[in-house]
Amino acid sequence: MRTVNRVASVLLAAALLVGGALLAVQALLVSLHRPASVLDRTGWYDTLSAARWRDPTVRAVAGAAVLLGLAILVAQLRRWTPVRLRVDEADGWHLHRRSVERRLADVAGAVPGVRRARVRVRQRGGRWRPRVRATGDPAARVEVEYAVRQELHRLAAPRTGRIEVRLPRRGRPA
Repeated sequence: MRTVNRVASVLLAAALLVGGALLAVQALLVSLHRPASVLDRTGWYDTLSAARWRDPTVRAVAGAAVLLGLAILVAQLRRWTPVRLRVDEADGWHLHRRSVERRLADVAGAVPGVRRARVRVRQRGGRWRPRVRATGDPAARVEVEYAVRQELHRLAAPRTGRIEVRLPRRGRPA
């Protein structure tokens, strides 16, 4: 989402820069008592002033603008997975989420009887909520949870919520 925000910001900045430059040139020409026509506005001004709401083109463009605006609003309001996880609010320390997930997956995969571990970490408030999915012996669930808690303690993670561990047998998908 960062890339989309940056591209949208650059496009908005470019549009504002061009509009501001045109306005400044127009104001300069007016102050010098010159003809103030930087843009040929007769064609588009006549077209827009003659347009009526009953025209299907006007309604289609208005509907598309409303849908685009709603799509941008929904995209901005959606909760995205954070790139960084806060370690300490007072000091401002953070860890990259993917690095923490890889490290926890390595620790969970090192438990005897566990293969191919995957970990997702979410942060709600000040708590980290790891979700471990691995294939292996379901009896190793306690050892996996203990290993993940120990690694979180080594990482100086804040209060940890419930650790969800899913360990289906090898034949079933994880």
